[in-house]
Amino acid sequence: MGNIALMESGEGEVKDIGLITLLGRGLTGLGRTVLDQLYPPGCAACAAPLTGSDVLCPACFGDLRQISAPFCPVLGIPFETDLGSETRSAEALADPPPFARARAAVRYGTVAGTLVSRFKYGDRPELARFCAGLMARAGREFWDAGPLIVPVPLHASRLRLRRYNQSMLLARELGRLTGLGVDPHLVIRHKRTRQQVGLSGDGRLRNVQGAFSVHNLFMERLQGRPVVLVDDVYTTGATVKAVTRVLRRAGAGEVNVLTFARVVIGEELPI
Repeated sequence: MGNIALMESGEGEVKDIGLITLLGRGLTGLGRTVLDQLYPPGCAACAAPLTGSDVLCPACFGDLRQISAPFCPVLGIPFETDLGSETRSAEALADPPPFARARAAVRYGTVAGTLVSRFKYGDRPELARFCAGLMARAGREFWDAGPLIVPVPLHASRLRLRRYNQSMLLARELGRLTGLGVDPHLVIRHKRTRQQVGLSGDGRLRNVQGAFSVHNLFMERLQGRPVVLVDDVYTTGATVKAVTRVLRRAGAGEVNVLTFARVVIGEELPI
């Protein structure tokens, strides 16, 4: 009906409608400009004013330590020197993980920690797009296999309190960037656990033991299919290891892990 009405209204009225549309877009842009001048966007880490749509100021972006080779081929832990592409870290040799590979976009540090904290607890869900952009590049070796992207789930009680699952937002952005499928309801967190922050390595393992399961109705989606498991921070790996085990028992193929940040032993820990 809308197209018929335009055709019958005549060329002059079509031009008027087009002019009104352009004017509306211009006013919207003007309003955004005025708001930016009154309340300039600030750096997500230090709150310094920004002139564009960037998330971080140049100084904070420079302090965001992105992970690149050389690193452990299994755990993705960065090496100070190139020890060869097959050289594994001491952690990977001492405790081989149930997943195939883990990759992270950045080392956990002051800037990364601030981003994660504001994204996770500070009601800043829009930061998912920035973080996922870096993660997509960090996980580029995963995408050709056509994996299913699966976020680490939150318990229902914590989801009600926080209102969103940061891992799910990251997974959805990764799905948008890669064109791959995302299954946010495949894994269930049926046990309410303590927050992992502040727990020892053994404490983290005990805390998540038996906390996850795969939804019975969705198990057929997994049969032999590779999975990329998504979370915000890799600390000891207790959570992603627990989720990997239930995925493998349910029939998943190769499971790889992708996080925004990863803690490197001897460096700053999440607080």
